[in-house]
Amino acid sequence: MTNTLWKCEQLRAGKVCNKIMFDTREEAEMFLAQMRKVEPDLFWRMEPIEARLVWN
Repeated sequence: MTNTLWKCEQLRAGKVCNKIMFDTREEAEMFLAQMRKVEPDLFWRMEPIEARLVWN
């Protein structure tokens, strides 16, 4: 496991509707690519976060 996690958030009307965490950037990008094919009208945001902020 790395010190960085990748958080993907689905936004609707400026509010987070769904949040998913990934261990690698590649996994997050593959997920977003699939979601954009299935539902292209939904907005997803991807950002790196430090693992220590998620787990103690």
